[in-house]
Amino acid sequence: MSSPNLFYNDSIRCGSTNSDARTRHELEAHFSSDSSVPSHSDVYEQIDQLEAIDVEELGKLLADDGNETTTKPVTLADFFEGLAQLATMGVVEVTDIVEAIHREVILRPLGRFNDRHLNNWQRGITGRIYGTIRHIMLKVGNNLAAVLRLYKTVMSQKNAQPLPDSLKKLVNVINGVMGDHLVNHKNALAIPMVLYAKDGNPQCEALSGRVIILCHGLCMSHLSWQSTDGHGLGDAIDRSQPAATVLYLDYNTGRRISRSGRKLSQVLQELVDNSPNISQIDLVGHSMGGLVARSALFYGEQDHLDWVKRVGNLITLGSPHHGAMLERIGNHVQDIIAKLPFAGSLAKLGDMRSAGIIDLRHGSTRDADWKALEGRSVLPQDFRHPARLPSGIKTYFVASALVETHYDSKMTSLLGDGLVSVASALGEDDAEHALFVPEGHKAVFYGVSHVNLIHSRRVREQVVAWLLDNGRSDYVDKPRIYSYPKSLALAL
Repeated sequence: MSSPNLFYNDSIRCGSTNSDARTRHELEAHFSSDSSVPSHSDVYEQIDQLEAIDVEELGKLLADDGNETTTKPVTLADFFEGLAQLATMGVVEVTDIVEAIHREVILRPLGRFNDRHLNNWQRGITGRIYGTIRHIMLKVGNNLAAVLRLYKTVMSQKNAQPLPDSLKKLVNVINGVMGDHLVNHKNALAIPMVLYAKDGNPQCEALSGRVIILCHGLCMSHLSWQSTDGHGLGDAIDRSQPAATVLYLDYNTGRRISRSGRKLSQVLQELVDNSPNISQIDLVGHSMGGLVARSALFYGEQDHLDWVKRVGNLITLGSPHHGAMLERIGNHVQDIIAKLPFAGSLAKLGDMRSAGIIDLRHGSTRDADWKALEGRSVLPQDFRHPARLPSGIKTYFVASALVETHYDSKMTSLLGDGLVSVASALGEDDAEHALFVPEGHKAVFYGVSHVNLIHSRRVREQVVAWLLDNGRSDYVDKPRIYSYPKSLALAL
């Protein structure tokens, strides 16, 4: 796989790409192949040749094979190409749901909603017609996307226009919702894992000294750390430590967390290989970003990679180390719907959500939590595999609560920041999965929502203080940090 530092930007070219001639040759082969769209006259002849599409094959189709589609940031041309394919895939997914409902409405009243009759349905004329619709729409979408790729090649990749910030944020949201689908279908909207410098360009320069990497959460992007007033967390770290380099990770949050963790481990090893004078690496992750950082540390240590030895601090902000309540509720509702007559097929809608979101159910950070399962689920909470923190790294956990006052109650902890409970964000668990972090390394911020953790002034000051201290102080015997809104503090 190519180095993550091989990117195009407005004025700098890092690395290389395939030649235009090779791209044209592939496109010509695509259009001259036997897989072209069948004409109207022979559609019904094609029906008899279609293979049945069963649930097992659909599961394979939706599985993320672990390979990214590109190593370059998404351009404006990629955006339109990806939308063309995505629109077609939307039709295919809706066709699946419509067929499932149609099949259930026909078979269930007759008492034939069982495996034998479901298999007969797939081989029958109705099932094959639905298969033809899928076949045609996939070919139309792929051919349209191929035309746009050819146009993009002819217009010269060197002059590719970067995405405006607003569209960049939209693409990251799409990746968060269905990023594994995009990777599987080699959609141009699938974003690669990229390290960005503070000027907004992909990191290409050799680095030295201390490097601090900010990892965003679900459906966010490297732009999420920015603040309109110039007082974002990255800006604050840069001002407090001008000798350090702040980098911003951008990645597909719809992929399995463990896949992103493995990829981040590889990216950081390549960063160290290209910049051997890097003396220290610090990881700061918000929400899912904290889990990706933990997963990278787990696999980096397992593979005995050199970059792990340079990690000094790990700070997570509202990361669901033991799962996010919202995903658990969503999964529970989906299970209930699946058991309802005539409505069970609607549960397929829940299967469209990304594998990354599914991993948030119990905070899964290892391949072993899902790889042996059929479909796109994860192991139950009590059976997931522990991913303990590497020794020698100073770890700090930040949690927040929507309430502004300190109520020591189960409801306050469970509600947490609206998405993640206080206990989950602090890595606290009764079983073997507990992450043993000193109380002085934990902080709870009241009156702060999940999203505002990356914008809160109080959180920003605490993170900067931890990074400045850089493990010199002994927090073992210190109590947990509690922070309240300024107005409440003055009242008290």
